[in-house]
Amino acid sequence: MQGQGKSEVGRINGLQPGLEDPEIDKEELMVTITPTAEAKIRELMTEEKDVVGLRIYVKGGGCHGYQYGMAFESKMADDDTVIEKGDVKVIMDSQSAPLLQGTEVDYVDSVQGSGFAIKNPQAKTTCGCGSSFSA
Repeated sequence: MQGQGKSEVGRINGLQPGLEDPEIDKEELMVTITPTAEAKIRELMTEEKDVVGLRIYVKGGGCHGYQYGMAFESKMADDDTVIEKGDVKVIMDSQSAPLLQGTEVDYVDSVQGSGFAIKNPQAKTTCGCGSSFSA
């Protein structure tokens, strides 16, 4: 993975709670998608029908209180936050978006396995597999 930097955060549609001021630097608060993750999302979207983007969400559960989830989405809600990188859209619901602020989404392909990896600076503790956290 050497030589791969973070891609810039895409255009943001919708405001998160408390971000009504257009002068606030939303890029600091939003999800960053690495070029590797962006390419994988694009690849997987072509295999699905009627997909508008990848939804990233947080739900209660896991061994540390919160659990990450991802699913391809065929529609968006009015209060969703959408990050666009070219033809790739990452969608977050209004309750998950604050817990995902500052998060980096990467795609890792290694001998141990492959999949999306989420690095969340708000996570105080995480489980060994990285799929649950406490904030």
